[in-house]
Amino acid sequence: MTKTRTIGFANNGNEFFAELRKEVEAYFQAKNISKFGNLTLWSKTAFVLIAVPLCYGVALFAGVPLWATMLLFLAIGVLHAFMGFNVMHDACHGSYSSKPWVNKLMSHSMHLLGSDAHIWKFKHNVLHHTWTNIDGIDDDIAKSPVLRHCESQPFKSAHKFQHWYMFGLYGISTIWWMFGNDMIKYFKGEVNERVMPKMGTYEHLLFWVTKITYALVYIAVPVYVLGWFWGIMSFVILHVALGILLSVVFQLAHAVEHCHFDDLEAIEPDQTKMPNEWAVHQMMTTSNFSTQSAFAKWFTGGLNFQVEHHLFPQISHVHYPKINEILRRVAEKYGVEYKEYPKFGQAVASHIRWMKSMGQPQLA
Repeated sequence: MTKTRTIGFANNGNEFFAELRKEVEAYFQAKNISKFGNLTLWSKTAFVLIAVPLCYGVALFAGVPLWATMLLFLAIGVLHAFMGFNVMHDACHGSYSSKPWVNKLMSHSMHLLGSDAHIWKFKHNVLHHTWTNIDGIDDDIAKSPVLRHCESQPFKSAHKFQHWYMFGLYGISTIWWMFGNDMIKYFKGEVNERVMPKMGTYEHLLFWVTKITYALVYIAVPVYVLGWFWGIMSFVILHVALGILLSVVFQLAHAVEHCHFDDLEAIEPDQTKMPNEWAVHQMMTTSNFSTQSAFAKWFTGGLNFQVEHHLFPQISHVHYPKINEILRRVAEKYGVEYKEYPKFGQAVASHIRWMKSMGQPQLA
C-alpha cells in the first residue's frame, strides 16, 4: 500500500473552539436534552423507510402507466438522497443514537443506497472531516481529469467548460460511485492513497451481498418487469435525481467562493502542522446555506448547517439550528469568519462561479 504524508494542526492558543464547546455543552445541560437524534429524526426515518418500498411496489407491480412508473423512480431517487442526508449521515457519524448498535444498524442504510458504510466512513469521517479542502488528502476534492476544484490541481482543457457539464456529471456520479469508485477502493484497500482500516469477514460479505442485492432490486427486477429500455431508464432516472441532489448539497459546503483550499504538496517537507487550529481551519473551508429555510433544514438533514456539522459531527443534525446561534456569537467575539449564503440559489450561483473560475487556464 502507498505510504503518504499526513499533517496535523496548530494549537496556537486560540480559545475560540474551547469557548464554543463550553457554550454548546452548557446549552445541552441547561435544556437537559440528548445530543443525539430525537422524535424529529425518528419520524424522518420511519417516513423514508416506508415511502421507498411503497413507491417501488406501486411503480412495478400496481399496473400504473409507464410515465407514472418513471415519476415514481424519480421520487425514489429523491427519497434515497433524503435517506442519505438524514439517516445514513447521522448514523455513520455515530450521532443518530447514544447506542452504538443502533448507529451501526442505521448506518446500513448506506447499503440500501448501493454503497458501502465501511469505505464511506474512512473517506468521509476521517479524510474529509479532518483535512477538509486539503488537496492531496481530502478525497472529496481528489484530483480528476474532468473536474478541477482548486488552483493546486492540474489544468486540463476540458475544465474550461466544467461549469456547463458538471451537473451532467453529478447526475451520473452515484452510478460511478457505487459500481466503480467503491470497487476501486475495495480492491486497492485505500482511499486517495491512504490505507483504509482492514475489512473483516462481515464487512467483506456485507459489501458483496448488498452490491448484488442492489443490482437485482434496481436493475434486474425493473428490466424483467419493464423490459430492457425502460428498466435501465428507471435506474438512470433514479440516479440522476440522487446524484444531482447529493452532489449539489455537498458541493455547496466547500466548493464555493470564499472557501479556503490548501495544497499538501506546497507545504514544506519539515512542516508537520497547518498554521491554524483545526476548528479555525473548518471555519475557513466550510460554508452554510439557507439556514432560515424550514424545508432545507428538514430535507438536507442539517447539511445546510455544514459548519456546525464539521465542528460537531457527533451531535445529531436536529440540534444544529440552536448551535448555529451560539456559533455566530462566539465566532464574532473571536473574529473568526463565519460563511453563509442566505439563499439556496445564491449558494448554487457561487458554486457555478467558483467552478468556472477554476476552469480558467490563467489560474492553472
